[in-house]
Amino acid sequence: MRWIAISMLLCTISIPCGAADGEKISLAAAAEAAMQQSKLTLPGGQPFHLKAKIFEKDQPGSDYTGTLEIYWVSPSKWKRIVTSPDFSQTLVMNQEKVSETDQGDYFPFWLNSYVTAALDPLPMLEALKHTESQITKPHGGAKSTTCADIHARVDRWVICFEGEHGLLSSVFTKGYAAEFYDYKKFGDKWVARLISSDPEPGTKIQLQVTELTSFNQLDDPMFNVQESTPAAARIRSLRIDEDTFRKLVVGSTEIEWPPTGGGLATGGCAVYVSADRAGHVREAWPEGCDNTGLQDPLREAVKKWQLKPAISNGDPVQVEALLGFTFHTTVNPSPLPELSDAEVRKLATSIVEPVFPSGTAPKGTPLTVRISVDETGKLAGIENDHHLGTDAVMAIYRAVSRWGFHPYLQDGKPSYFHGELIFRVQ
Repeated sequence: MRWIAISMLLCTISIPCGAADGEKISLAAAAEAAMQQSKLTLPGGQPFHLKAKIFEKDQPGSDYTGTLEIYWVSPSKWKRIVTSPDFSQTLVMNQEKVSETDQGDYFPFWLNSYVTAALDPLPMLEALKHTESQITKPHGGAKSTTCADIHARVDRWVICFEGEHGLLSSVFTKGYAAEFYDYKKFGDKWVARLISSDPEPGTKIQLQVTELTSFNQLDDPMFNVQESTPAAARIRSLRIDEDTFRKLVVGSTEIEWPPTGGGLATGGCAVYVSADRAGHVREAWPEGCDNTGLQDPLREAVKKWQLKPAISNGDPVQVEALLGFTFHTTVNPSPLPELSDAEVRKLATSIVEPVFPSGTAPKGTPLTVRISVDETGKLAGIENDHHLGTDAVMAIYRAVSRWGFHPYLQDGKPSYFHGELIFRVQ
């Protein structure tokens, strides 16, 4: 995944949670320190063998499942094996030679995101080095965090560090998000053994490290590459800007917005889109919408787009981009049901209350969000219509994304609904 510096449009806010204002350091310095302590694949790092499983939490039959295995000697000598139901790849690098064997013609974006999180947790590090942003130096205990909130025209980056060692706690961007848990020592590194993310409401995908050991067979024949795989036969993914992506689309990129049962008639929506080397859109992930009822129709519309194959250095590549849209629609005169906090909780099959960082708000303060749930009982969106702070919204999102619901019945038929949820700071 390639990241481009966005320093010309940045506004960074330091959000210390549970600690008073302290010494200021640059965001780049905090990020660099976190990576030096935890990134396994830095030059001079200890050779290792890592195995991990990827799965959707509490969904044993999910398609979001896979494995990651890597034998690593140095940045120029390693072997990586990724498997999933629809795609598998074995990649061997030995100095200038690269061998790639693929089963399937598309490396799923969701799968690649977890491989990135495990091996390169902060892929936008070089971009951060081009900013002059300041944050409070991480301090306090492991549960204390300091965050940078970076705004661009469409994108937004929230990067948090825990206070005990200054390790990376979470990254939320439109296109890459991960939370890092269960750090344990490996040599001179602290390595997260559990990585988690919610790419869409109601879907929590996790990567669990099952084995991490030293690797001493530095000249093992597994690293031998007789002849490099031609570049045209390898699968590469490039992140491109929105204008470039739209120019690849064959036909119109206008969206026919359906009527909505409630909410705003005009506003903005965003999706993160990935297309294969033949130009077929294979994934479209939600990245926020001013009317949550329009997020899924937008995703389905974008998935029907056909692109001209993208070419880089003469070879076809997968492309991905963050796309923003302005919607204009009509509100159905018979709006969708609006349920109270109590009514929503009665439909919930599992309730996880948020844990707010110390300092979020005074004890007892009510914090309210608006949620949308589809006809099957799946969470469709969480709307911050009361303009809560970043730390509060993140805590609520982490909790509510784990809820399940019984379908809401209207005249005996399952109905999409909106509802209010109120939480109080403990």
